[in-house]
Amino acid sequence: MMQPVFGIVGWKNAGKTTLVEKLVACFTARGLKVSTVKHAHHDFDIDHPGKDSYKHREAGAVQVVIASDKRLAMLKENPESTSPTVDDALRWIDPCDLVLIEGFKQYSHPKLEVSRETSEKPLIAQSDPTIRAVVADNCPAELELLVFGANDIDAIADFIFQEAGLASQAGG
Repeated sequence: MMQPVFGIVGWKNAGKTTLVEKLVACFTARGLKVSTVKHAHHDFDIDHPGKDSYKHREAGAVQVVIASDKRLAMLKENPESTSPTVDDALRWIDPCDLVLIEGFKQYSHPKLEVSRETSEKPLIAQSDPTIRAVVADNCPAELELLVFGANDIDAIADFIFQEAGLASQAGG
């Protein structure tokens, strides 16, 4: 069985990463094993020129695994240059209690939208039924969703816990 997933979406600089960070710390403090998937809209690299692993990729390796007693990383080239799906990313996740997904807003998993008061963009929740609640200090009154303040981490975690079906797995 695949582990429960819950998404955190919003426009650029809305505070998604900060919220994910706080939620991971909160869930971990509650004894849950949490993994994350982060969508990147741009070219990124965790490998650097001059490093052996970088030299392996430059030589043409399509996959490079870097292993130590503290960490394991795998770099895989994407020759199609198409964005992997959320399911592609989830295949790499080991079993855990919950996967928080940052980004991937076009997919159908349940999500929470983070919005900044200063944003001039419309709420994604107004046109996306997969968004279950909003984290914002200022939200349209006509929006029929729960609204959390950015610092209501315990309440947000409780909501995700329920929405992701973790309460039923915990026996209550």
